[in-house]
Formats: sequence, structure tokens, C-alpha cells
Amino acid sequence: MKMTVIGAVSALGLTALATSFNAPEAVAQEDDVVCAQRNDIIERLGADFGEKPTGGGMMSREQVLEIWSAPETGTWTALMTFADGTSCIVGSGENWHQGLPDAVPAGTRL
Repeated sequence: MKMTVIGAVSALGLTALATSFNAPEAVAQEDDVVCAQRNDIIERLGADFGEKPTGGGMMSREQVLEIWSAPETGTWTALMTFADGTSCIVGSGENWHQGLPDAVPAGTRL
């Protein structure tokens, strides 16, 4: 399965997450995308980064995009979860905020 990175990926965050798994054989890495069983990834997102699910949607019958974030620290992670229970981190970063601030006038380019 060929994975490509969507958006800017925090190499430090991915490295920290990838090395935190107890079973290295359970983690597949290609092009800076970390894949493992969804339960393993979301456990680490909560424990290591304080992230919780904040959004997502179905991309197809086989794929769900999930956004996990921590309002306290501003970190965020985008997961692509597949029907077989595998999730891949396809993006992560900092300064996450939910929605647009009220002070930004409509039509303003961000």
C-alpha cells in the first residue's frame, strides 16, 4: 500500500509517535507516514499529546479522515483510517484552532 503525505507533517511528532510503539513490527513507515492499528495510535495520541477527536468524515466506504487535537497545546493530527482497522498519520502540526476567529472578515484570504 503506497502512502503519500498530505499537508505539512511534523517530523518530530511522527518520530516521537513511531518510537513510542512497543512492537516495531506493527508500525509501517513510508514517506514519513506512520501506520499501525487504530487503537494503538489513538492511545498514544491521547497519552503522549493529550489529543482527542475533534472532527472527521468519510472519504469513501473504505476510508475515514479523522482530526485529533489538543486545545491546551494546539497540537493536531490527521489520521486516515481504513476498514481493516489500520490508521495512518497523514499530517500533524501545531496552532490548531476550531473554526475561524470571529474577527476575520468574510472573504479574507488566510
